[in-house]
Amino acid sequence: MSDGQTPRPRALVLSPMRGSGFEQLKEVADVVYDPSTVPVPFRYYGDEQVAARVEEAGATILVVEADQVGPKTLDQPLRVVGCTRGDPNNVDVAAATARGIPVLRAPGRNADGVAELTVGLLFAATRGIVEGDRQVRAGETYKDGSIPYQRFRAWELAGRTVGIVGYGAIGRALAWRLTGLGMKVLAYDPYAPDATSTLDELLAEADVISMHAPVTPETRAMIGAEQFARMREGAVYLNAARAALHDTDALVRALESGHLAAAGLDHFEGERLPVDHPLVSMPQVVLTPHIGGATFDTETNHARMIGEGITAVLRGERPANLVNPEVMG
Repeated sequence: MSDGQTPRPRALVLSPMRGSGFEQLKEVADVVYDPSTVPVPFRYYGDEQVAARVEEAGATILVVEADQVGPKTLDQPLRVVGCTRGDPNNVDVAAATARGIPVLRAPGRNADGVAELTVGLLFAATRGIVEGDRQVRAGETYKDGSIPYQRFRAWELAGRTVGIVGYGAIGRALAWRLTGLGMKVLAYDPYAPDATSTLDELLAEADVISMHAPVTPETRAMIGAEQFARMREGAVYLNAARAALHDTDALVRALESGHLAAAGLDHFEGERLPVDHPLVSMPQVVLTPHIGGATFDTETNHARMIGEGITAVLRGERPANLVNPEVMG
């Protein structure tokens, strides 16, 4: 009891959280913590399952990452829903708004993590790091009588041009890192006034193209055969955002022809790449399983934003990062 009469709110937290924001949430609510990252096998709940968990916990606050929050969950007596993603597309925001439930999000929570992984993909794809590691482990340092210097020579990144497609939090976090490596940065984003390149200009000039746009009807498959053909001979293609931004078959053809020198990819449709897919057998392609945002810092960042937002709602204040401001009057 917070004052001897009014019960403390109870929060059901299904997203991983850590740090000061999580501690702040514990100060204003009793927390039932069941993060989706702990159990093996991994699980996400559907709407009915989340609703049952909310009812079981007696929660009036819900925090999720990718669990589905639909009408059945929103029919519970919730005061606020926090989604620890930048885009809460797993939450039925319209249904929440109709019920007067504020929905919070965590924009830019993983910007630094994704930017760092993108730099890693760039180095791995251009310097043969993954293949070099494999050859050392296999005892192939002097493969076919050659020396590593012969097999792994590459151009340095300093002095090269990178084109960033999508100039939001992640694109900007990547830009200053690559500037620090001595690269010239171009950016295309029709919604960012300081991204002054057109897509055609960027494709024609960049030695490296890195995708960081959200998936929308406007951006889906925005990089296809025509766009790959416009890239410079020997360009490197990176996508640490979503595979839906490009035509994978066209990417394979551009790599097979040698028009593209290399690629680094952190996402695939359906979150899986078949083991017999052509990309798997290409040594000039580096593949990672959607781990750009998989940092402890991401959990700290989104906990801070959601913890602060929930605290504001409980105080009757308008929180930052509110998806549906109309519910607050």
